[in-house]
Amino acid sequence: MNKLAIYIYLILACLYSKAILFSGEIPKDAKIYIAGHRGLVGSAIVRKLESEGYINMITRSSSELDLRVQQDVNRFFEQTKPEYVFLAAAKVGGIKANIDYPADFIYDNLMVEANIIHAAYLNGVKKLLFLGSSCIYPKECPQPINESYLLTGPLEPTNEFYAIAKIAGIKLCQSYNRQYGTNFISCMPTNLYGPNDNFDLNSSHVLPALIRKFSEAKANGAKNVVIWGTGVPRREFLHVDDLAYAALFLMRNHEGSEIVNIGCGQDISISELVLMIKEIVGYEGEIVFDPSYPDGIYQKRLNIDKILEMGWKPRILLEKGIEETFQWYFENKMSS
Repeated sequence: MNKLAIYIYLILACLYSKAILFSGEIPKDAKIYIAGHRGLVGSAIVRKLESEGYINMITRSSSELDLRVQQDVNRFFEQTKPEYVFLAAAKVGGIKANIDYPADFIYDNLMVEANIIHAAYLNGVKKLLFLGSSCIYPKECPQPINESYLLTGPLEPTNEFYAIAKIAGIKLCQSYNRQYGTNFISCMPTNLYGPNDNFDLNSSHVLPALIRKFSEAKANGAKNVVIWGTGVPRREFLHVDDLAYAALFLMRNHEGSEIVNIGCGQDISISELVLMIKEIVGYEGEIVFDPSYPDGIYQKRLNIDKILEMGWKPRILLEKGIEETFQWYFENKMSS
Protein backbone atom coordinates (compact mmCIF):
# COMPACT_ATOMS: atom_id res chain seq x y z
CA MET A 1 0.00 0.00 0.00
CA ASN A 2 1.54 3.35 -1.09
CA LYS A 3 1.64 6.49 1.08
CA LEU A 4 -1.35 8.11 -0.65
CA ALA A 5 -3.51 5.05 -0.10
CA ILE A 6 -2.47 4.92 3.55
CA TYR A 7 -3.26 8.61 3.94
CA ILE A 8 -6.74 8.17 2.43
CA TYR A 9 -7.35 5.12 4.60
CA LEU A 10 -6.47 7.06 7.76
CA ILE A 11 -8.76 9.95 6.80
CA LEU A 12 -11.68 7.59 6.14
CA ALA A 13 -11.05 5.75 9.41
CA CYS A 14 -11.02 9.04 11.29
CA LEU A 15 -14.25 10.20 9.67
CA TYR A 16 -15.89 6.84 10.41
CA SER A 17 -14.91 6.98 14.06
CA LYS A 18 -16.27 10.51 14.38
CA ALA A 19 -19.51 9.46 12.69
CA ILE A 20 -19.92 6.74 15.31
CA LEU A 21 -18.99 9.12 18.13
CA PHE A 22 -21.56 11.73 17.10
CA SER A 23 -24.21 9.39 15.70
CA GLY A 24 -26.50 10.31 18.59
CA GLU A 25 -26.92 6.74 19.73
CA ILE A 26 -26.69 5.99 23.44
CA PRO A 27 -26.01 2.31 24.18
CA LYS A 28 -29.00 0.58 25.76
CA ASP A 29 -26.82 -0.62 28.63
CA ALA A 30 -25.26 2.80 29.29
CA LYS A 31 -25.32 3.91 32.92
CA ILE A 32 -27.82 6.79 33.02
CA TYR A 33 -28.49 8.81 36.16
CA ILE A 34 -31.85 10.58 36.39
CA ALA A 35 -31.65 13.20 39.16
CA GLY A 36 -35.17 13.87 40.47
CA HIS A 37 -36.68 10.65 39.14
CA ARG A 38 -39.79 10.89 41.33
CA GLY A 39 -40.78 14.35 40.17
CA LEU A 40 -42.92 15.41 37.24
CA VAL A 41 -40.04 15.67 34.78
CA GLY A 42 -37.76 12.94 36.13
CA SER A 43 -40.49 10.31 36.24
CA ALA A 44 -41.43 11.11 32.63
CA ILE A 45 -37.79 10.71 31.55
CA VAL A 46 -37.66 7.34 33.31
CA ARG A 47 -40.82 6.23 31.48
CA LYS A 48 -39.36 7.35 28.16
CA LEU A 49 -36.03 5.58 28.73
CA GLU A 50 -37.83 2.39 29.76
CA SER A 51 -40.00 2.52 26.64
CA GLU A 52 -36.82 2.88 24.53
CA GLY A 53 -35.27 -0.22 26.08
CA TYR A 54 -32.66 1.31 28.38
CA ILE A 55 -31.79 -1.14 31.14
CA ASN A 56 -29.19 0.53 33.35
CA MET A 57 -30.84 3.56 34.94
CA ILE A 58 -29.53 4.94 38.23
CA THR A 59 -31.90 6.65 40.66
CA ARG A 60 -31.87 7.82 44.26
CA SER A 61 -34.69 9.29 46.33
CA SER A 62 -34.13 12.44 48.40
CA SER A 63 -34.12 10.29 51.55
CA GLU A 64 -31.30 8.19 50.08
CA LEU A 65 -29.25 11.09 48.74
CA ASP A 66 -29.50 14.79 49.66
CA LEU A 67 -28.32 16.51 46.51
CA ARG A 68 -27.65 19.70 48.45
CA VAL A 69 -24.73 18.04 50.27
CA GLN A 70 -21.61 18.15 48.09
CA GLN A 71 -19.70 15.40 49.90
CA ASP A 72 -22.60 12.96 49.51
CA VAL A 73 -23.06 13.79 45.84
CA ASN A 74 -19.36 13.35 45.12
CA ARG A 75 -19.34 9.97 46.88
CA PHE A 76 -22.42 8.85 44.94
CA PHE A 77 -20.82 9.72 41.58
CA GLU A 78 -17.56 8.03 42.55
CA GLN A 79 -19.42 4.84 43.46
CA THR A 80 -21.90 4.68 40.55
CA LYS A 81 -19.89 6.30 37.73
CA PRO A 82 -22.82 7.33 35.51
CA GLU A 83 -22.06 7.93 31.83
CA TYR A 84 -25.05 10.17 31.12
CA VAL A 85 -26.97 12.48 33.45
CA PHE A 86 -30.44 14.04 33.19
CA LEU A 87 -30.44 16.85 35.76
CA ALA A 88 -34.18 17.12 36.48
CA ALA A 89 -33.95 17.53 40.25
CA ALA A 90 -35.20 20.94 41.41
CA LYS A 91 -37.35 22.73 43.93
CA VAL A 92 -40.32 24.01 41.93
CA GLY A 93 -43.61 25.74 42.64
CA GLY A 94 -46.18 28.29 41.55
CA ILE A 95 -46.40 32.03 42.17
CA LYS A 96 -47.43 31.73 45.83
CA ALA A 97 -44.63 29.31 46.71
CA ASN A 98 -42.04 31.47 44.95
CA ILE A 99 -43.23 34.57 46.83
CA ASP A 100 -43.35 32.81 50.22
CA TYR A 101 -40.06 30.87 50.04
CA PRO A 102 -37.55 32.82 47.89
CA ALA A 103 -34.51 31.73 49.93
CA ASP A 104 -35.44 28.06 49.65
CA PHE A 105 -35.90 28.34 45.90
CA ILE A 106 -32.55 29.98 45.22
CA TYR A 107 -30.48 28.04 47.79
CA ASP A 108 -31.80 24.53 47.13
CA ASN A 109 -31.58 24.86 43.36
CA LEU A 110 -28.12 26.43 43.38
CA MET A 111 -26.74 23.70 45.62
CA VAL A 112 -28.30 20.81 43.71
CA GLU A 113 -27.19 21.90 40.25
CA ALA A 114 -23.69 22.99 41.35
CA ASN A 115 -23.03 19.72 43.16
CA ILE A 116 -24.24 17.51 40.31
CA ILE A 117 -22.53 19.44 37.52
CA HIS A 118 -19.21 19.55 39.37
CA ALA A 119 -19.39 15.85 40.27
CA ALA A 120 -20.23 15.03 36.65
CA TYR A 121 -17.05 16.83 35.58
CA LEU A 122 -14.88 15.17 38.23
CA ASN A 123 -16.11 11.70 37.29
CA GLY A 124 -15.91 11.98 33.51
CA VAL A 125 -19.62 11.95 32.63
CA LYS A 126 -19.91 11.75 28.84
CA LYS A 127 -22.93 14.01 28.58
CA LEU A 128 -25.25 15.91 30.92
CA LEU A 129 -28.58 17.57 30.18
CA PHE A 130 -29.60 20.41 32.49
CA LEU A 131 -33.33 21.12 32.66
CA GLY A 132 -33.89 24.85 33.02
CA SER A 133 -37.13 26.83 32.79
CA SER A 134 -38.79 29.42 30.59
CA CYS A 135 -38.87 31.78 33.59
CA ILE A 136 -35.18 32.58 32.94
CA TYR A 137 -36.21 35.13 30.31
CA PRO A 138 -36.86 38.84 31.01
CA LYS A 139 -40.31 39.96 32.09
CA GLU A 140 -40.63 42.26 29.09
CA CYS A 141 -39.31 40.73 25.89
CA PRO A 142 -40.69 40.13 22.37
CA GLN A 143 -42.99 37.18 21.82
CA PRO A 144 -42.38 34.39 21.05
CA ILE A 145 -39.28 34.26 23.23
CA ASN A 146 -36.04 33.46 21.45
CA GLU A 147 -33.09 31.83 23.22
CA SER A 148 -31.02 34.96 22.51
CA TYR A 149 -33.21 37.05 24.86
CA LEU A 150 -31.54 35.55 27.94
CA LEU A 151 -30.07 38.25 30.24
CA THR A 152 -31.38 41.15 28.14
CA GLY A 153 -33.66 42.63 30.83
CA PRO A 154 -35.11 42.41 34.37
CA LEU A 155 -36.77 39.18 35.48
CA GLU A 156 -40.37 38.69 36.62
CA PRO A 157 -40.30 39.60 40.37
CA THR A 158 -42.64 36.78 41.44
CA ASN A 159 -40.13 34.07 40.49
CA GLU A 160 -36.79 35.87 40.09
CA PHE A 161 -34.97 33.81 42.75
CA TYR A 162 -35.85 30.52 41.08
CA ALA A 163 -34.98 32.03 37.71
CA ILE A 164 -31.58 33.25 38.92
CA ALA A 165 -30.76 29.75 40.15
CA LYS A 166 -31.70 28.28 36.78
CA ILE A 167 -29.62 30.87 34.93
CA ALA A 168 -26.70 29.92 37.16
CA GLY A 169 -27.18 26.28 36.09
CA ILE A 170 -26.95 27.28 32.43
CA LYS A 171 -23.78 29.27 33.08
CA LEU A 172 -22.27 26.39 35.05
CA CYS A 173 -22.73 24.09 32.07
CA GLN A 174 -21.30 26.66 29.67
CA SER A 175 -18.31 27.48 31.87
CA TYR A 176 -17.39 23.81 32.40
CA ASN A 177 -17.65 23.24 28.65
CA ARG A 178 -15.33 26.16 27.99
CA GLN A 179 -12.76 25.42 30.69
CA TYR A 180 -12.78 21.64 30.85
CA GLY A 181 -14.17 20.53 27.48
CA THR A 182 -17.21 18.81 29.00
CA ASN A 183 -20.37 18.02 27.04
CA PHE A 184 -23.03 19.64 29.23
CA ILE A 185 -26.14 20.90 27.41
CA SER A 186 -29.17 22.89 28.61
CA CYS A 187 -32.81 23.07 27.57
CA MET A 188 -35.54 25.46 28.65
CA PRO A 189 -39.01 23.89 28.91
CA THR A 190 -42.19 25.91 28.94
CA ASN A 191 -44.92 25.30 31.57
CA LEU A 192 -45.31 21.56 32.09
CA TYR A 193 -48.11 19.29 33.28
CA GLY A 194 -48.95 15.60 33.41
CA PRO A 195 -48.76 12.51 35.65
CA ASN A 196 -46.93 12.93 38.98
CA ASP A 197 -47.51 16.68 38.98
CA ASN A 198 -47.79 18.64 42.23
CA PHE A 199 -51.47 19.28 43.03
CA ASP A 200 -50.91 21.09 46.35
CA LEU A 201 -52.86 24.35 46.16
CA ASN A 202 -50.19 26.19 48.17
CA SER A 203 -47.25 25.27 45.96
CA SER A 204 -48.51 23.95 42.60
CA HIS A 205 -48.51 25.58 39.19
CA VAL A 206 -51.69 26.91 37.63
CA LEU A 207 -52.83 23.90 35.57
CA PRO A 208 -52.67 21.19 38.27
CA ALA A 209 -54.10 23.67 40.77
CA LEU A 210 -57.11 24.22 38.52
CA ILE A 211 -57.64 20.48 38.07
CA ARG A 212 -57.72 20.05 41.83
CA LYS A 213 -59.93 23.08 42.46
CA PHE A 214 -62.58 22.02 39.97
CA SER A 215 -62.42 18.36 41.02
CA GLU A 216 -62.98 19.21 44.68
CA ALA A 217 -65.65 21.79 43.85
CA LYS A 218 -67.55 19.18 41.85
CA ALA A 219 -67.19 16.55 44.58
CA ASN A 220 -68.32 18.98 47.30
CA GLY A 221 -71.13 20.60 45.31
CA ALA A 222 -69.54 24.07 45.60
CA LYS A 223 -71.48 26.89 43.96
CA ASN A 224 -68.39 28.66 42.64
CA VAL A 225 -64.64 28.33 42.15
CA VAL A 226 -62.35 31.29 42.85
CA ILE A 227 -59.50 31.73 40.37
CA TRP A 228 -56.46 33.79 41.31
CA GLY A 229 -55.78 36.78 39.06
CA THR A 230 -57.69 38.30 36.16
CA GLY A 231 -57.55 35.37 33.75
CA VAL A 232 -56.07 37.64 31.07
CA PRO A 233 -52.44 36.41 30.96
CA ARG A 234 -51.50 33.87 28.32
CA ARG A 235 -49.43 30.76 28.95
CA GLU A 236 -47.96 27.92 26.92
CA PHE A 237 -48.33 24.36 28.23
CA LEU A 238 -46.45 21.21 27.24
CA HIS A 239 -47.24 17.68 28.34
CA VAL A 240 -44.34 16.26 30.33
CA ASP A 241 -44.16 13.16 28.11
CA ASP A 242 -43.41 15.46 25.17
CA LEU A 243 -40.65 17.04 27.26
CA ALA A 244 -39.19 13.61 28.04
CA TYR A 245 -39.21 12.85 24.32
CA ALA A 246 -37.40 16.16 23.70
CA ALA A 247 -34.88 15.54 26.49
CA LEU A 248 -33.79 12.19 25.05
CA PHE A 249 -33.81 13.68 21.55
CA LEU A 250 -31.42 16.45 22.65
CA MET A 251 -29.23 14.03 24.55
CA ARG A 252 -28.81 12.12 21.31
CA ASN A 253 -28.58 15.01 18.86
CA HIS A 254 -27.54 18.32 20.45
CA GLU A 255 -23.96 19.40 21.06
CA GLY A 256 -22.52 22.66 22.39
CA SER A 257 -23.36 25.34 24.93
CA GLU A 258 -26.31 27.02 23.18
CA ILE A 259 -29.55 26.64 25.12
CA VAL A 260 -32.61 25.14 23.43
CA ASN A 261 -36.25 26.06 24.08
CA ILE A 262 -38.84 23.30 24.39
CA GLY A 263 -42.53 24.11 24.02
CA CYS A 264 -45.55 23.52 21.83
CA GLY A 265 -45.45 26.86 19.98
CA GLN A 266 -48.96 27.92 21.04
CA ASP A 267 -50.39 29.68 24.08
CA ILE A 268 -53.79 30.04 25.72
CA SER A 269 -55.28 32.62 28.08
CA ILE A 270 -55.80 31.56 31.69
CA SER A 271 -59.54 32.22 31.31
CA GLU A 272 -59.65 29.89 28.28
CA LEU A 273 -57.70 27.28 30.22
CA VAL A 274 -60.13 27.61 33.13
CA LEU A 275 -63.12 26.96 30.88
CA MET A 276 -61.40 23.98 29.26
CA ILE A 277 -60.60 22.35 32.60
CA LYS A 278 -64.07 23.13 33.96
CA GLU A 279 -65.62 21.27 31.01
CA ILE A 280 -63.21 18.32 31.23
CA VAL A 281 -63.87 17.87 34.97
CA GLY A 282 -67.60 18.34 34.51
CA TYR A 283 -68.07 21.14 37.05
CA GLU A 284 -71.29 23.13 36.58
CA GLY A 285 -70.91 25.99 39.07
CA GLU A 286 -69.73 29.57 38.56
CA ILE A 287 -66.22 30.92 38.04
CA VAL A 288 -65.05 33.96 40.02
CA PHE A 289 -61.75 35.68 39.14
CA ASP A 290 -59.99 37.43 42.04
CA PRO A 291 -57.79 40.28 40.69
CA SER A 292 -56.26 40.89 44.14
CA TYR A 293 -53.85 38.03 43.37
CA PRO A 294 -50.89 38.69 41.02
CA ASP A 295 -51.08 37.62 37.38
CA GLY A 296 -47.34 37.30 36.82
CA ILE A 297 -46.00 37.88 33.30
CA TYR A 298 -48.72 38.86 30.81
CA GLN A 299 -47.52 36.49 28.08
CA LYS A 300 -44.84 33.81 27.89
CA ARG A 301 -44.58 31.77 24.71
CA LEU A 302 -41.33 30.22 23.53
CA ASN A 303 -39.85 30.33 20.07
CA ILE A 304 -39.13 26.65 19.36
CA ASP A 305 -37.75 27.01 15.84
CA LYS A 306 -34.35 25.67 16.87
CA ILE A 307 -35.57 22.27 18.10
CA LEU A 308 -38.15 22.02 15.30
CA GLU A 309 -35.36 22.45 12.75
CA MET A 310 -33.45 19.66 14.50
CA GLY A 311 -36.36 17.28 13.82
CA TRP A 312 -38.38 17.22 17.06
CA LYS A 313 -42.00 18.29 17.42
CA PRO A 314 -44.64 17.94 20.18
CA ARG A 315 -47.20 15.17 19.85
CA ILE A 316 -49.82 15.64 22.60
CA LEU A 317 -52.59 18.21 22.10
CA LEU A 318 -53.47 20.30 25.16
CA GLU A 319 -57.08 19.18 25.60
CA LYS A 320 -56.16 15.50 25.26
CA GLY A 321 -53.25 15.95 27.67
CA ILE A 322 -55.45 17.63 30.27
CA GLU A 323 -58.02 14.85 29.98
CA GLU A 324 -55.32 12.26 30.67
CA THR A 325 -53.87 14.30 33.54
CA PHE A 326 -57.29 14.72 35.14
CA GLN A 327 -57.86 10.98 34.88
CA TRP A 328 -54.48 10.33 36.52
CA TYR A 329 -55.32 12.80 39.30
CA PHE A 330 -58.74 11.23 39.84
CA GLU A 331 -57.29 7.72 40.07
CA ASN A 332 -54.23 8.57 42.16
CA LYS A 333 -55.29 11.52 44.32
CA MET A 334 -59.08 11.87 44.51
CA SER A 335 -59.59 8.14 45.04
CA SER A 336 -56.85 7.75 47.68
